[in-house]
Amino acid sequence: MPMKTLEATISTFDGVFEKFTSESTNNKANFIVFLADKDPSTNRSWCPDCVRAEPVIYKKLESSPDDVALLKAYVGDRPTWRNPQHPWRIDSRFKLKGVPTLVRWEDGAIKGRLEDHEAHLEHKIDALLSGK
Repeated sequence: MPMKTLEATISTFDGVFEKFTSESTNNKANFIVFLADKDPSTNRSWCPDCVRAEPVIYKKLESSPDDVALLKAYVGDRPTWRNPQHPWRIDSRFKLKGVPTLVRWEDGAIKGRLEDHEAHLEHKIDALLSGK
């Protein structure tokens, strides 16, 4: 099955997240990837780790034989993300420390996560995908 993808920004997240969670039981696995925004001058992410990890994450999730949903949540530009009071840094559900962060979402909670330094590693994405 094709991967179902939703996108959200800080301002649209609550509504998109509600839709994502309401449809989560239809999928074998549900993921949220927190990413840096694209720099308008280059149309590439301002975050080098995101540039490295995004294609690997998409390749692994898209190749899954199971129904997979992915919510791409964009954290904003660099100054917005660097703010210690960023909404997803202080949100008790996510407690973000870096981008990209890939999380497996099950039963209203994070059931596994890959932080910025490991989100590009295929074997770790495979393990998260398999629920291990």
